[in-house]
Amino acid sequence: MALKLGLMTGYWGARPPRDLIGLAKRAEALGYYGFFTAEAYGSDALTPLAWVGAHTKTIKLGTAIVQISARTPTATAMHALTLDHLSNGRLILGLGVSGPQVVEGWYGQPFAKPLARTREYIDIVRQVLAREQPVQSHGPHYTIPYPEDAPGSWGLGKPLKPITHPLRADIPIFLGAEGPKNVAMAAEICDGWFPLYYSPEREEVYADAIAGRPDGFEIMYPMKLHITDDLEAGRLEVKKDLALYVGGMGARDRNFHNELVVRLGYGEAAAKIQDLYLDGKKAEAVAAVPDELVDDIALVGPKDRIKQRLAAWEDSAVTALLVWPKTDGDLAAYAELILD
Repeated sequence: MALKLGLMTGYWGARPPRDLIGLAKRAEALGYYGFFTAEAYGSDALTPLAWVGAHTKTIKLGTAIVQISARTPTATAMHALTLDHLSNGRLILGLGVSGPQVVEGWYGQPFAKPLARTREYIDIVRQVLAREQPVQSHGPHYTIPYPEDAPGSWGLGKPLKPITHPLRADIPIFLGAEGPKNVAMAAEICDGWFPLYYSPEREEVYADAIAGRPDGFEIMYPMKLHITDDLEAGRLEVKKDLALYVGGMGARDRNFHNELVVRLGYGEAAAKIQDLYLDGKKAEAVAAVPDELVDDIALVGPKDRIKQRLAAWEDSAVTALLVWPKTDGDLAAYAELILD
């Protein structure tokens, strides 16, 4: 199956990226399917899409992801409703729970019960967008309206429908997820899924979780892609990211990324990478990342090698690749490789 191609711009670093609008326009002209943003604890994922959407015409505008602890579900639905109108129906709303360090350390909220919270959150967003009846939720995580007998209540809350009629009741909702139960929930209640790591050679890792996905369910994979004649140097760039996520994210006994790499079949390497990274031996942790793991989850090397390895991705359950081009040359080369 032909793969779609998306431009992943992530979240900002210390400064906003240069020429964001020019990048989006060039991507649109080259046939990129979507322009995707993210957020951590700096720039937000939604504002750049409004700016990009005002200067483009056809490219989809996606969040990969909006952190659900950052906004109430009704606030996120308002953002989605507004952006979808302004962009004439181009929004893809990607949601995710983030991780406990950000949720508890930045948002000051508990991370407990992430699956149940996500399910309730998405239900409320869909209620707002459907606008069939006043929004109500009686779950343990989101109670709408606020109960009359709850602390601080004035007892005046009542169920409401959005004033503005949504352009689309079925704005696509994607979920960023790693754990099998979370991925299975995405296949059950969402329109698509953003994996962190995926391998077309090890699809059994998620086969059961996505078995019940409906027709049209999208799997958009944010992939590291490096065109280079120096295979080892290209792999090294991917290894640096893997060492950080597998070794340095979360606590030693609560690192979801590490657990995923174990499920991919690299348990011994995952343990070694984490031990080295947490001991402050970051360069050694990078060196401990197996070449095979890089080749499983990324596309690295000369064009001919990448073309050859693309076949496995085209035959996989993945429907789109989201890439991070560093230069205009990369932007065009990725389009040539994947879309031609």
